[in-house]
Amino acid sequence: MKRMMLLAMLAATLAGNVLAAAPQATKADPIKGKQIVDTVCAACHGVDGNSVAADNPSLAGQHFQYLYNQLKAFKSGVRQNPIMMGMVSPLSDDDMRNVAAYFSEQKAKPREATKKELIATGEHIYRVGNAVNRVPACMACHGPAGKGIPDEFPRLGSQHASYIVKQLQDFKAGVSRKNNIMADIASRMTDAEMEAVAQYISGLR
Repeated sequence: MKRMMLLAMLAATLAGNVLAAAPQATKADPIKGKQIVDTVCAACHGVDGNSVAADNPSLAGQHFQYLYNQLKAFKSGVRQNPIMMGMVSPLSDDDMRNVAAYFSEQKAKPREATKKELIATGEHIYRVGNAVNRVPACMACHGPAGKGIPDEFPRLGSQHASYIVKQLQDFKAGVSRKNNIMADIASRMTDAEMEAVAQYISGLR
């Protein structure tokens, strides 16, 4: 019995030493992130993450982990985009964490749908889905207000409609980015459905 207690104490001591020796993740610094944003990211995504160009996504208020994961995906080439791959290539892991922290703390500016005649159709798809072609409700993952779920599903509300359409098309085509769930859903959506749901999403807050 005494021998077992000694072995248990030794194991606990060794485990403690291993944990102490393990490198700790550096806490992200949004102030340092802003310095990078001002020189690298602002031209396309805005100084506060609210992009004015429809081709460039707004990043303000996006979840930290999602932003960090996407930056890593661009850097590794898992997600294909020549411009972003070039921008991210010189960034360290800490740099990417800091940038993600900065953008995640910014406030997304409200946006309005530009094709209001599509809002009703888009709302139905987003909230209910389409049973005919087995498209599930978008809000099941992205929330009723498009705020997503931290660490799991990205925020969509107030995003450019044309950018959302492009991402759905890319998922459907299987190019530039890989996501089995979204690829399956997008493969069942028509172009009209993509446009309608994108218009509805852009007006979410």
